[in-house]
Amino acid sequence: MEISSLIQAVGAEFAPKTTYLNTSSCGLLPRRTVEAVKTLADENAAGTGPGAGSFEAVDTARVRFAGLVGVGPDRVATGSSVAVHVGLIAASLAPGAEVLVPEGEFSSVVGPFAARGDLRMRYVPLDGMAEAVRPTTSLVALSSVQSADGRLADLDAVRAAAAAHGARVLLDATQSAGWLPLAAGAYDYTVTGGFKFLLCPRGTSFLTVTEEAQEILPPLFASWVAGEDRWNSTYGPIGRLAGTARRFDEAPAFLAYHGAEHSLALLADIGIDVVHAHNTALAARFRTGLAGIGHEPVPGRTAIVAVPGLGDREPALARAGITVSARAGNLRAAFHLYNTQADVDRALEALAG
Repeated sequence: MEISSLIQAVGAEFAPKTTYLNTSSCGLLPRRTVEAVKTLADENAAGTGPGAGSFEAVDTARVRFAGLVGVGPDRVATGSSVAVHVGLIAASLAPGAEVLVPEGEFSSVVGPFAARGDLRMRYVPLDGMAEAVRPTTSLVALSSVQSADGRLADLDAVRAAAAAHGARVLLDATQSAGWLPLAAGAYDYTVTGGFKFLLCPRGTSFLTVTEEAQEILPPLFASWVAGEDRWNSTYGPIGRLAGTARRFDEAPAFLAYHGAEHSLALLADIGIDVVHAHNTALAARFRTGLAGIGHEPVPGRTAIVAVPGLGDREPALARAGITVSARAGNLRAAFHLYNTQADVDRALEALAG
């Protein structure tokens, strides 16, 4: 899709009432997504639907997410949060296993490992991750783009180092999936919260697992939805778990997934490459403008821009109708497909004033 077509698609789906630069916290919902959620909510209120929701919507969202990240749907499990997916991976590690994570990594990636108490946690600077992998490392866990400041990890180097030492890699793509092209099959595991750049309602989250890694994950969430035959797995022990990554599914938040299938379809229609070019161009304009008014942002080429020491400006910007976030002392702005150059310039003018 060309940029002009992107603008038309965005105009049909979004109508923000603020200068919204906060997708790193929560993405805006497309109109089609809102309508799907409302339809199911109305059916649930009136008792006119077949039940709480449709597994067809869940499985369609699974297929569409798989297409966006370049894996088959049999490699994708659905859930409600990144921390739950990470907890499943943490449960698969032997006591004493070494887990390598970046300093300042988002807590959902760190917490489930640290909370066990019997794993060896190592924290190193993001730019030293590849060099820090060693023969005793069991798992490297990191975000592709850092939540606090938008830095992009050297993923090629991390994967190469992990492969050289026999370590697995867990990648959190929550701050990148939806605008940064991702080949999920290159990692043992990826986890992605759907409510940011994927524009899904909160309550959607995706886990990808290689076929080899599927063999070592414990099916801790073995409810009936993880059965090979869901509707014949509703009572007593499950006779047979799904033969794919669906065995790791959580019971779905149907309202969220009824919306998610439509959000993911919109992104597929536009194309991640088009969104990437649009988002990063706006972020680059913002970085250049910040330097011009005396504020040095964290260097980078991602869709997320952080300015150290300006986090306290967030309330004033909010009063001016500009929505950003404050994280780790940084002022954080995130650009997505519904943003424009006018949004960038409005934020710069407010900061300059």
